[in-house]
Amino acid sequence: MSVYDAILFDFDGVLVDSEPVHFTCWRDVTAPFGVRLDWDSYLKELVGITDREAVEWMASHSDPPADPEKLWALYPAKKAMFRERMLAAPPFAPGLAGFLKSAGHYKLGVVSSSARSEVEPLLETGGLRRYFDAVICGEDVTRHKPAPEPYLLAAERVQARRPLVVEDSEPGIRSGRAAGFDVVQVRDVSTMCELVAERLRNGRITKQG
Repeated sequence: MSVYDAILFDFDGVLVDSEPVHFTCWRDVTAPFGVRLDWDSYLKELVGITDREAVEWMASHSDPPADPEKLWALYPAKKAMFRERMLAAPPFAPGLAGFLKSAGHYKLGVVSSSARSEVEPLLETGGLRRYFDAVICGEDVTRHKPAPEPYLLAAERVQARRPLVVEDSEPGIRSGRAAGFDVVQVRDVSTMCELVAERLRNGRITKQG
């Protein structure tokens, strides 16, 4: 019998290789306001935090510093751009549908800092929403990752006592651990399914890389 009764997945960078798309969307909509966002800074500073926090960081690091409220006004345009680009070709982890089907004896959940409008449509388009017992998004909590609230809420929603958390970012890892759960760190979406399957088989916390 498995020591886990549920698997709680982060979305961006775990189930779907969406971070490059998030990056190009933010870069394109903020460039006219003096934001010069590069990939390395995006990965280091913006992955795993809320969109509002990302905007505040970009505002303070633009040249000259930008008004955060003016950048936040661009958020609807960024969301629309992201939705269009992602729905055209959702970059889900290879073999994800088969893996989720095989894990049907676990309660499954998604725990994302992104807006529901950026998560649910992709799951529906990919035919994956039916596998998940709960989808927790940024608007569902008051204290976001790295606080434990998102994962505690997800565990409550799926009625799990011993969930395994699957994360890629430092804030997400800290969130899962703060909730008291085991965490598997994913560094490459392409091998996520294999990594989690190994963790479930051998009961060891493993890391890629």
